[in-house]
Amino acid sequence: MLRPSGNGDVNRSAILAFLGSAGAASRADLARALGVSPALMTQLVKDLISDGLIKELAMSPSSGGRPARMLGLVASAGKVIGMKISKDHVALVETELDGKVTRSESLIFDASSVTFLTDLVDLVRSFKDANGQATILGVGVGVPGSVDTQGSGVVESALLGWHQIPLGASLSRELGTPVLVENNVNALAVAERLYGPGHDHADFLVVTIGEGVGAGFVTGGGVVRGGRGGAGEIGHIVAVVDGPACTCGNYGCIEAVIGEKSLVADARRLGIITAVESIAELQTQADNDDVQAQTLFLGAGQPLGRTVAGLVQVLDPEIVIISGEGTKAWKHWKSGFEQSFRASLTSDRRSIPVVVNSWDDEDWARGAAALVASAPFYSDESSGEQGRRVRARLTSPTVKKVSS
Repeated sequence: MLRPSGNGDVNRSAILAFLGSAGAASRADLARALGVSPALMTQLVKDLISDGLIKELAMSPSSGGRPARMLGLVASAGKVIGMKISKDHVALVETELDGKVTRSESLIFDASSVTFLTDLVDLVRSFKDANGQATILGVGVGVPGSVDTQGSGVVESALLGWHQIPLGASLSRELGTPVLVENNVNALAVAERLYGPGHDHADFLVVTIGEGVGAGFVTGGGVVRGGRGGAGEIGHIVAVVDGPACTCGNYGCIEAVIGEKSLVADARRLGIITAVESIAELQTQADNDDVQAQTLFLGAGQPLGRTVAGLVQVLDPEIVIISGEGTKAWKHWKSGFEQSFRASLTSDRRSIPVVVNSWDDEDWARGAAALVASAPFYSDESSGEQGRRVRARLTSPTVKKVSS
């Protein structure tokens, strides 16, 4: 059975998220809502109370049975910043520990600039400083590519044109703040577990479509990262022999076949949109019943369905979540996807639920912020010194007042 790398477990973060969004709850309520055993919930709650993150409240009113002790969040321990990096912009959010977004901003950014690291530092520092004197527990960063570990944050990204970039260390040093870096789909998977459809499932698969194609695997409540932090790079599975060139250097990768860039190029070649129009105009044409536009999306859905079916056969998740910017046009992808997806599964798995969750840039950044909320509950193998620094800020009022 696959295990989350570093014994990662976001169940404790899920408790914080539940109490923050739903209010006070008993241990039994939490165990039922999060799908964990009462014995495990008792231990998780004990740890969170010891860390000063939740507290026992009054007893619940009795309806004839034994009254239960209610639990609630301790007053905010500080704020978290989440950032999603794209080729031409960054999305930033500030959240409470329970995931509630308090500020958000989207800023222009050029990933190919020779000063991209300095530019990123300046953008995050400006966003961070606008918060005034509030304590920042840490910064979570989501990137399209492989990351060695969340704690060190060395990035390899064909989409951004980055090779072994020490992103985490650079940002942490310049900002004086703990920084956790992760593949953006893995970060999104953490957010789905805490705040989305994955809330009710300990084992699920997240697939994203848009500029790229990616996947995140959650098993036992934790994200599977792989030996080098690159698990989930399904965009570089070869779908077409001798197909179009991909950013990774290979040919025929599914990302090169059905990614946004490929769909736009095909639409321009067919005259569906002009040479300066984008994916938005292609979707508009499909919405307006342009048969060629609809056929492009339907054709993209077919290889996606076969690929996702292969993942389901290997991983046996409880549910599949489709997300990313590409889902804005999902009604045009759907028929091609469903047909090939169900047909490619064995009979015992054809009824697996598929949920489409249209997340926008703010939600991607919120996923990155969830990395910080989850970091104290991962082993040192994953979050390392950065995770320990976040934990110190969460649990020690004295430490939280300093900047490093």
